[in-house]
Amino acid sequence: MRLTLRTLAALLGYPSQDLKAAIPEIREALSSERALPRAARRRLDPLLDRLERDDLLDSQSAYSELFDRSRSLSLHLFEHVHGDNKERGQALIDLGQQYLEKGFFLDGPELPDFIPVFAEFASCLPPEEARDWLGQPLHVFAALEERLTERGSDYAAVLGGLVALAQAKPDQDALGELRERAPSDDPARIDEEWEEKAVTFMASHEMGGPTGIVARLRAAGKAMVAARNGTKG
Repeated sequence: MRLTLRTLAALLGYPSQDLKAAIPEIREALSSERALPRAARRRLDPLLDRLERDDLLDSQSAYSELFDRSRSLSLHLFEHVHGDNKERGQALIDLGQQYLEKGFFLDGPELPDFIPVFAEFASCLPPEEARDWLGQPLHVFAALEERLTERGSDYAAVLGGLVALAQAKPDQDALGELRERAPSDDPARIDEEWEEKAVTFMASHEMGGPTGIVARLRAAGKAMVAARNGTKG
């Protein structure tokens, strides 16, 4: 489950040359660990194919157009739970503190509620505990999967993978509430918000993925291979 979570985290990060080069390793990690059902793994193939095949700038542009131009597709959990109210700041502090208590230190620029960071954190936990953590924002994952599916985006498979790993059903009341109060994606409204607060894309999308997820995936994969070879020897 650890490698699969790190794989999903990497796939939800801003596309980089490292991610593009790591697609064969990502395929191998998903196949060897088999934490996801076969149908869920196959559903990821279109995204893996596209990230491996397409020009990097095209992949980056498509990512930004999808996730940066739509509040309803924000990859920050508390955007959907708290919106812009003051409770969000305290929630971020609390989540960051919980990471620290588990020995997980954020060394990158991303906020603790950024889903790739959250998924990587969960990958550091024992499987049952990881599923419990994934289950808490499960309704957000499910809502994002629905919205991405409606847009015909192959990123929907990644959110579907997180839902599958949780091995639970999202709270239908909470999911229904998210459906009812989905934030507006009207371009005029988004432009107004951007005028009110500056947005720095390079701060949001460090090359190589949040907190070095691709590098950690490779390191974990090498460790697994070494362990297998040691067992055989």
